[in-house]
Amino acid sequence: MDRLPITPLRDWGLGLEDSLNIFGPCSVESPEQVMETVQGLADSGVHIIRGGIWKPRTRPNSFEGVGSPGLKWLKDAGAAIGKPVMTEVANVKHVYEALRCGIDVLWLGARTTTNPFAVQEIADALEGVDIPVLVKNPVNPDLELWVGAIERLNRAGIHKVAAIHRGFSAYGKSKYRNPPQWEVPIEMRRRHPEVPIVVDPSHICGNRELLASVAQKGLDLDFDGVMLEVHITPDKALSDAKQQITPERLKELLAGLVRRSPDKDDASFHHLLEVLRENIDDMDRRIIDLLAERMRVARQIGQVKKDNNITILQYSRWNEILQDRLSYAGPKGISADIMTEILQNIHKESIRHQAEVMNTADA
Repeated sequence: MDRLPITPLRDWGLGLEDSLNIFGPCSVESPEQVMETVQGLADSGVHIIRGGIWKPRTRPNSFEGVGSPGLKWLKDAGAAIGKPVMTEVANVKHVYEALRCGIDVLWLGARTTTNPFAVQEIADALEGVDIPVLVKNPVNPDLELWVGAIERLNRAGIHKVAAIHRGFSAYGKSKYRNPPQWEVPIEMRRRHPEVPIVVDPSHICGNRELLASVAQKGLDLDFDGVMLEVHITPDKALSDAKQQITPERLKELLAGLVRRSPDKDDASFHHLLEVLRENIDDMDRRIIDLLAERMRVARQIGQVKKDNNITILQYSRWNEILQDRLSYAGPKGISADIMTEILQNIHKESIRHQAEVMNTADA
């Protein structure tokens, strides 16, 4: 796949040393709140101050931001510590208001990224403007929408573009507010290594307890930065109080993060890594061979069911397989979540093979 003409982060003029740090409150609430919060970030290693002005809430009658007056408050707070500021824009009016007030960086939220019409209108409004734009992943795990939003901005002449991984909406219980589904940003990086990716633990977690582990996971995956919500009094925040932390807690969290190198110039290291990777390659081929053999047996089962006029799906047998394999995998250190997903995919493929046998006329 062709690479997009994206300006590397090191050329954004932010004085980066290792990774891009974006910190600030979920919402700009008052001049005092944003100024005090930002001043607390002065020695945190922050590169860009974030602050929400317009808050697209799921339901009405909740705090939806202070609106345009907050742009000056945010800009003044950034100027107080000599840092650029950024805010979310969801429509053309937001873009014009932000540009008029001299906002330095923009981001598109998850709901906006989901709508190509909205993204295109924003891209058209930004044509000819030299401003960095960060794009959050869409609420659903649709990589094409994410890439498409970046492409639309890029074609409008925006070359300082980055992706923000903020997790994905999911139905049912989860320890995360928006489960990360790391495979999606990993695929983004594989397809477009030129696009910087920033991890947003605040929106992935929805709580303070998991922020450090998710931030570390993002850095371990060689993401290019971290975006965290910081508030001078988090418990009194008007939006997303549970996922925000104080400037002091932020410094503790950052001090505990380990920033690893993506490579090492050492012959013995590369030799050992190559040997281990060859083992992985061999194992993967054996797994594929076993899967092919399993599908061959599944087709035989399909023929037996067809000959005896029996339905493909046997719920009791599927439950038996699921419980047995999970109990077998657990002591071997394989999580129930990943094992269930693997088994479901294998079962889906087995059903496909059996259905093919069932619905093929006998010679």
